Amino acid sequence: MTEILDYIWLGVLAVFQGPQLFSLLGFAIPAAPVMVLAGLLVGIAVGATPGLAGPMAMAIALPILISIFGFTPDALLPVFGFLIGIMKGATVGGAVPAILFNMPGTPDALMTTLDGYPMAQRGQPKRALRIAQLSSVTGDTFSDIVLFVCAPFLAVMVEAYLDLPEKTALLILSISFIAAVMGGSVGKGLLSVGLGLIAAFVGTGQALVPRLTGGVEGLSNGFSLVGAILGVLILGEIFKSIEDMMQRDRAQPATQRRDTSAVQDGLQPGDMRRIAPHVARSAVIGTIIGALPGVGSTLAATLSYTVGRKRHEKRRKDSDPGFGEGAPEGIASTEASNSAVSGANLIPVLSLGIPGNAAAVFLILAADSIGGFNPGPAVFKFTAPAINPELVTAFGIFTLMVIGNLLNWTIGGRFMRSMGVLARVPGQILLPAVLLLTLTAIYVQETSLFALWVTFGFGILGYLFRRSEVPVLPFVIAFILARPLEQTAREAFAATGGDPWFLFSSPTSVIFTVAAIASVAFLSRK
Repeated sequence: MTEILDYIWLGVLAVFQGPQLFSLLGFAIPAAPVMVLAGLLVGIAVGATPGLAGPMAMAIALPILISIFGFTPDALLPVFGFLIGIMKGATVGGAVPAILFNMPGTPDALMTTLDGYPMAQRGQPKRALRIAQLSSVTGDTFSDIVLFVCAPFLAVMVEAYLDLPEKTALLILSISFIAAVMGGSVGKGLLSVGLGLIAAFVGTGQALVPRLTGGVEGLSNGFSLVGAILGVLILGEIFKSIEDMMQRDRAQPATQRRDTSAVQDGLQPGDMRRIAPHVARSAVIGTIIGALPGVGSTLAATLSYTVGRKRHEKRRKDSDPGFGEGAPEGIASTEASNSAVSGANLIPVLSLGIPGNAAAVFLILAADSIGGFNPGPAVFKFTAPAINPELVTAFGIFTLMVIGNLLNWTIGGRFMRSMGVLARVPGQILLPAVLLLTLTAIYVQETSLFALWVTFGFGILGYLFRRSEVPVLPFVIAFILARPLEQTAREAFAATGGDPWFLFSSPTSVIFTVAAIASVAFLSRK
C-alpha cells in the first residue's frame, strides 16, 4: 500500500513539476495542467461544431504537439494532457448544436437531439445545456474512478496469470470481438481487420528481407503509423463529408434556428432530483459498455436512453413531458452514458494495450510516437527498489484526468454555453481547412512527401470503406495490434519449443481461442 501511495505522489509531482510552459511573477507554470485546460476548451469548441469531432482535433494536434515538445519522455504528460482535454471536452461540446439547432455535433449526441431540441424550442435552451453538462461530467467522473481502480487491478491479474500463449489468444480474441461487434455485418468487420493486418505487416517482421513491399524502397520500413491512421480515420471522413456536401440538395431550406437570446436561464427547482437516478444508471451502463474494446458510445447512449424511457414512463406524472417531448431525463440519460464511455475505454488501453475507440487510438499513437511509455500489463509492475517510470506516467495520466474533470465541473459549462455560434460555420469553409491542417500536421512530423502520399492513399481507402459501409475502426485497431500480436506469437512459439499448437497449450488460452471463434460465429447469426 505504501508503494502505491508513493507512486501516486510521484505521478502528481510529474504533472506539477514537469516541463514548465512559462514563468509568471517568478513562479514556474507547469505545461501539463495548462495543456489539459487548452485541450478541454478546444475539445468543447470542436464538439460544438457539426462536421468536426474529437478524433479530428486529436489527429491535427498530435504531430504539432510532438514537434513542439519533442520526443523525450518529458513530452508525454503535456501531450497526453492536451489529448485527454480534447477527449473530455468534445463529448460535452457535442450537446450544444444538438440542443440549440437539432444538429448533433458528434455521433454520440444524436440521442440528445430527441429531448434537447424540444426543450430549446420551449424557450429553455440554457436549462437543457446545463443538464447536459452536469450529466456528462458526472458520468465522465464516475467512469474515471472505475478506470483508476480497475486498470491496475486488471493489468496485475493479466501479468500474474497469463503467459505468452494466453496473451496471444487474448489479442486474437480482442481483434475478433472488435471485428464482430463493429459495423453492419461481421463479414465486413473481418474484412476490415484482415486489411489492417496486411497493411501492418508490410516491410515489418524479423526476416532479413522486407516483406510485401512490391520492390518499393520507400516501403522497406513499412507504412507510417501516423500516416496510415490519420489517412483512414480523418482524410477518409473528410473526403466522404465533402462528397455528401456536394450531393446535398442546394435548394433545401436551411434548418430553422431559434433565437436563443431571450430564454429561460439555468436549472429549475427539482431538476437535480429528477435526473439523478437516470444519471447514475446511465453512468453505470456507459462504463460497462466502454470497458469492452470496440463497443462505442453511440450504443451506450442508445441503450441508456431506451432503459431510461421505460423507467420514466412508469413513474412520470401527466404534466411531465415524456421522452422525445423535451424531458430533462432524456438528456441526462444520453449525456451521462456517452461521457462514461470515454474514461472506461481507457481500461483496456492502459491495462492491455488494446484501444477501444478512436480517441484511445490517438493516445496509443502518442505513446508510440514519443516513446518511454508502452500501454499494457507491464505498466503497472512494481520494480522495487528501482522506480518504474511507466507506472509514474500512468498515475500522471490519472492526475491529468482528475484535473480535466475539475475544469469541466467549474469552467466547462460556462464555456460550453457560449459555443453555439460555431454551429453556423459552413462546411464549405470547415472541411477544406481541416484537410489542409491535417496534411500540414503530418508533414510537420514526417517531413516527407512520400508520407503525404501514403496518408492520401489511406485516405482514399478510408473513403472507399465508408462508401461500402465497411467499418473503419477495426482496420485501425488491427493495424496497431498487428505488431504486438506477431511479436507475442513468435515468443510463445519459441517458448513452447516450436509447438504449432501453442494456442491450445493451456485451458486459459483454449478458452480465449474458442471465445474468439464463438464471438464471430454467434454474432454472424441474424
